[in-house]
Amino acid sequence: MFKRTTLRTGAGLLGTLFLSGCANHLPQRSEHEERIERKLLAHSLQIDVGEPPVLELPQRRVRIHEQKTFEVTEFEVTRRYDRYTPYQPWRELYEVPLGVVAVVAGVGANVLNVIMLGRLPDTVTKDWISYGFAGLNPAMNVESNGRSEQNLADLAENQLDKRMEYSSLPWAERPVLVKAGDTTHELITDRNGVLRLNLLDEPFAEQDLSPVATLVLSVADAQDEARTDATLTVSRTLRGKLQEAHTLIYDDLEDDEVEHWVHRVKRLSDLGLEEEASELEQSLIELTRNDPELQQEFLSRLMKDAGRLAADPGSD
Repeated sequence: MFKRTTLRTGAGLLGTLFLSGCANHLPQRSEHEERIERKLLAHSLQIDVGEPPVLELPQRRVRIHEQKTFEVTEFEVTRRYDRYTPYQPWRELYEVPLGVVAVVAGVGANVLNVIMLGRLPDTVTKDWISYGFAGLNPAMNVESNGRSEQNLADLAENQLDKRMEYSSLPWAERPVLVKAGDTTHELITDRNGVLRLNLLDEPFAEQDLSPVATLVLSVADAQDEARTDATLTVSRTLRGKLQEAHTLIYDDLEDDEVEHWVHRVKRLSDLGLEEEASELEQSLIELTRNDPELQQEFLSRLMKDAGRLAADPGSD
């Protein structure tokens, strides 16, 4: 009884070994690559409110930059893989016959190689025999690169370089909070990181800015704690002009007489708001483009009463 059990156990182990087989190991494969690590060391924001520090005109371009300091480390990474051909029992149906042929052919090639004084290549004299014995082995398949598998055997990293890098980029198309008195407005910079402030335009146009002596500009990066503030002083003289200038610019134009149009342009110029005067002037020229007679009357009176020479930029 003991012998039967032992024989059955041994037969079972041999059967399991035969069915599972052995992997046919192939030469190791290596991969080489370079990897770069960038570690952020410092991040700061900078607001340049421009000159002069006191706002005397309603328009100002504010430039905003973000500055970063990185520690950059370069590595050379080498990965080595163990490669093998997984065992599939059914392949022995054709590998064994082919193995017999390969062994016979390999032996014949070696005999011929002796006669030819070793002139035959190793792929004939050695590889055929190696292939043949692998094919004859019932517990191993022959090598196959086409269906090979691999496992990571070793990972090595070699540091090549470590350096500091600095960047200064515009705060492009990002939000800026502008606090005017008790009201906070959110504005957006352009792609060059420039914020175009205009106290006569939205969102300031509907706010009474006469008691607002300072504008506080704030920017912050939501990804970390980088933030900064800057203060821009609004002069008392400018605050006294804003309400009148707003009326001159935004009151209805179409129901006004030409004389009042000229007065509004001239008054803006007298207030020292030359840019706003020119913009209103061009708006009125555009408004009268389809009425050449009215446009000509406006241009004539503009020259006569305000001493301003203007022309329709769209005319030939």
